[in-house]
Amino acid sequence: MDMPAAPKVRSMLSFSIITPYFMEEVKFSDEELYSNQDESSILSYMQKIYPDEWKNFSERIGPKITNDEIRYWASYRGQTLSRTVRGMMYYRKALRLQAFLDRTSDQELYKVPLATEKGKNKRNIHQSLSAEIEALADMKFSYIISCQKFGEQKIKGDPHAQDIIDLMTRYSVLRVVYIEEKEVIVNNAPHKVYSSVLIKAENNLDQEIYRIKLPGPPIIGEGKPENQNHAIIFTRGEALQTIDMNQDNYLEEAYKMRNVLQEFVIHPRDQAPTILGLREHIFTGSVSSLAGFMSYQETSFVTIGQRFLADPLRVRFHYGHPDIFDRIFHLTRGGISKASKTINLSEDVFAGYNSILRRGNITYNEYIQVGKGRDVGLNQISKFEAKVANGNSEQTISRDIHRLGRRFDFFRMLSCYFTTVGFYFNSLISVVGVYVFLYGQLYLVLSGLQRALLHDAQTQNIKSLETALASQSFLQLGLLTGLPMVMELGLEKGFRASLSDFILMQLQLASVFFTFSLGTKAHYYGRTILHGGAKYRPTGRKFVVFHASFTENYQLYSRSHFVKGFELVFLLIVYHIFRRSYVSSVLHVMITYSTWFMAVTWLFTPFLFNPAGFAWQKIVEDWADWNRWMRNQGGIGVQPEKSWESWWNAENAHLRHSVLSSRILEVLLSLRFFIYQYGLVYHLNISQDNKNFLVYLLSWVVIIAIIGLVKLVNCASRRLSTKHQLIFRVIKLLIFLMVVTSLILLYCLCQLSIMDLIICCLAFIPTGWGLLLIVQVLRPKIEYYAIWEPIQVIAHAYDYGMGSLLFSPIAVLAWMPVISAIQTRVLFNRAFSRQLQIQPFIVGKTKRR
Repeated sequence: MDMPAAPKVRSMLSFSIITPYFMEEVKFSDEELYSNQDESSILSYMQKIYPDEWKNFSERIGPKITNDEIRYWASYRGQTLSRTVRGMMYYRKALRLQAFLDRTSDQELYKVPLATEKGKNKRNIHQSLSAEIEALADMKFSYIISCQKFGEQKIKGDPHAQDIIDLMTRYSVLRVVYIEEKEVIVNNAPHKVYSSVLIKAENNLDQEIYRIKLPGPPIIGEGKPENQNHAIIFTRGEALQTIDMNQDNYLEEAYKMRNVLQEFVIHPRDQAPTILGLREHIFTGSVSSLAGFMSYQETSFVTIGQRFLADPLRVRFHYGHPDIFDRIFHLTRGGISKASKTINLSEDVFAGYNSILRRGNITYNEYIQVGKGRDVGLNQISKFEAKVANGNSEQTISRDIHRLGRRFDFFRMLSCYFTTVGFYFNSLISVVGVYVFLYGQLYLVLSGLQRALLHDAQTQNIKSLETALASQSFLQLGLLTGLPMVMELGLEKGFRASLSDFILMQLQLASVFFTFSLGTKAHYYGRTILHGGAKYRPTGRKFVVFHASFTENYQLYSRSHFVKGFELVFLLIVYHIFRRSYVSSVLHVMITYSTWFMAVTWLFTPFLFNPAGFAWQKIVEDWADWNRWMRNQGGIGVQPEKSWESWWNAENAHLRHSVLSSRILEVLLSLRFFIYQYGLVYHLNISQDNKNFLVYLLSWVVIIAIIGLVKLVNCASRRLSTKHQLIFRVIKLLIFLMVVTSLILLYCLCQLSIMDLIICCLAFIPTGWGLLLIVQVLRPKIEYYAIWEPIQVIAHAYDYGMGSLLFSPIAVLAWMPVISAIQTRVLFNRAFSRQLQIQPFIVGKTKRR
């Protein structure tokens, strides 16, 4: 609590707060509050989680309780704009009380009036003092919400607009700024005029206060930075605090605001801070185990981590936290947000870069904190991490990082690298290292080199090679990555409490979650570095955790996790098949167990952390929805959520805008899938140990024949399936008989075995996927030719096959009711400790008709 002494309110620096708002919840609607979807209405959920607060609220309001008050009560416990506004208005409440105490003494407070006349006189003095205090609080504090779409919402009759007006009515000093777009006639031609409009509430209606004409359309970047920048002109004072939609405040913390603002005054001019960093209190940690993981992760980042970045490393920037800006400094040096499209996706950290590059000073203060909500569902968390990874990849190639690296001294340069883009680059290198290791093992085992090396080592009794091969497994222990967090939490809560929390996190499968997150960071960082195309991903911060359908999970994680997980599984299976004769089982387990853990984690984590993921009724609905999504035709206007074809086109759209060098590199990376085919065809019994290159060419003949058969069936289906159904079925029967006959002839004449068929599948399936990746790069050149249709059919078959393989074990586990109970206990352990029976709120009863 080493903080400056607080001045009187009259002498303190004045400050403003700005909150950018887009389309988020202002307060819960009646439909959301009482919706009985899946037996999990928000109100009943809140009443279970906060029983004491609901009881106190009911007693305080009494029998005259209104629906509007109930909506506000529930909204104050979600991540809504109402909660944020209520929390920030505590600043004004604290200033009023402090101003009152500045003007009065203890004797005056407790002095009892002697006569009625004196009592009336004192009441008049108090009324005059109250008006003076209100005016003083308004001089020192103002709150602006930048509601970018308010004008459109009001025109369309969106209930969010009325909710915002209700908020302004509830808090009379609250002001809203929005962008107005009007069409006027200039020289007999329509012309659009854009304005920033400041409004307040008057008689439950919005009233315009001031209007500033803009030179053109203000949205030139991602939206949020412009939403802040156009409203800054309406703020007042020497300091400006930026508050996001998912934040809150506490009255006891608001009393310290005078002390914090003195940080701008007490330091010498060349050492005065330009951004004051504040710590955060994560209030969503008890919703679920995932929310707890994010809470611990965020706590370690925004408390001890930020403290260390500020001092002694001196490389702390602005990370979108409730930091307080030196308003005059930043208004004259480019503002608090950068608004270039794509490159400034993480616009907040660029404000920190800008401040440091202009000789600013960023500090961190832990004697005051602001509440913050985090994402509570796996899909929300993954979208947030994808957005941050995209932002870091754009930072990597930005001029700001280049200039910082050139101007920092050696130690600050290394600290800056590790605490910004270096973390994501290291995550990418970690994943790439696993691939390099496995492909190296694949080369050693298929070429026979590993067998020769181990044979020589055993002959000469050399154990160093086996030790070297097994040592990497210890480096991949997921537990080691959590040790720094234990140390950080130990400083905050004590080492006994931090150790018990760490053990509880492991029981709740924290290692699974963080391994899965590693894949998210590496995929989106690497893809954006290679092809660009970073984009803002809205996460939404619903309080209640709902079941995500299998189709939604597949769309979100197919390319980032599932494909990579299957690739690792293929590598491990091939290694397991061909190492059995000469590698000991213990050595094999030591080498591969961590990679098996990573592969299985990437494949099944979305379903493991999905509420009601193993409920049989949900499984049946998900399967029907999955088949409907796979069958639906795509096309213009069909959203990716409705059709596999639209999703497939959108998922590969980034390749269309990629530069030539990135496309070439993408093709070179795709060639790794051909290693399977090249190595495995020479181990077939049918090849009879022939090492001639002709064997490899014959394997390509088989692949071309398969593509030809797919093309034939596709043409027959398009031309005959509707009007000549019988002929179409006869053609399919003939093709089937031809394939079976070919296999029988190969068995009789060339000694084709069952193991050969298995190895062929292991060889040709990755080859087909590699060809799909390459033709996606070449799509602009070939999509108008006849070859494109069978390619699309093969891609559809691959996705359907992957989805079916993922769905099968989930459906089997859903047959066992105990699995669903265990999953619920793992996901909502803390809720169970508070006697929250959450199962009825997640698994809905079957609707009988």
